[in-house]
Amino acid sequence: MAQKGLARETVVRAALELLDETGLDGLTVRRLAARLGVQNPALYWHFRNKQELLDEMSRELLAPEMGGPREGETWREWLTRRAHRYRRMLLSHRDGARLVAGGDPGPTVARAFESELEILTGLGFTPGQGLHAIASLSHYTLGFVLNEQARRERRAAGDAPDLAAYAAEYPLTVAGVREGGAPAGDEAFSHGLGLILDGIAGTLRDF
Repeated sequence: MAQKGLARETVVRAALELLDETGLDGLTVRRLAARLGVQNPALYWHFRNKQELLDEMSRELLAPEMGGPREGETWREWLTRRAHRYRRMLLSHRDGARLVAGGDPGPTVARAFESELEILTGLGFTPGQGLHAIASLSHYTLGFVLNEQARRERRAAGDAPDLAAYAAEYPLTVAGVREGGAPAGDEAFSHGLGLILDGIAGTLRDF
């Protein structure tokens, strides 16, 4: 039975707002209760513990991101768009990647994932190929954003390394950055994504 006057969806939205302000480490039940103007026990009408709240926050972000290809899209175009959309979602909240990495996706997301696998099998993938294709892209995107957001937190704390100081000692690294751009950001993400998609296409040809 839910606490009268306090909807579960309201708690989740407030928690996501608080996440943006404090980061995952600063998100506590006490702070969330204060933000909502209630006592701590009121939140436990909706969530048995903090992890259950974090799981629901993660599901709130993930559920809208699932879906199939648009009219006329190839599997590669669809999965490319899916990966970019997933990255944008993770970046849309402070510590979004950490939140999702530690969350339980739950049955709603699992059903959506099953539907995506059904689409891929209809496009010529075996269930195993489809499973590992989506998992590889998701893990790559999640890891990439974890790195991006960790660097962002360090910069915000004034603890970013002075990369210019390494220029003389690591000339090949500097040359690589000048040639292909920094190993972070939009260009780097797209480059790595393309390599993974090339590998997926290769497994389909070899099958």
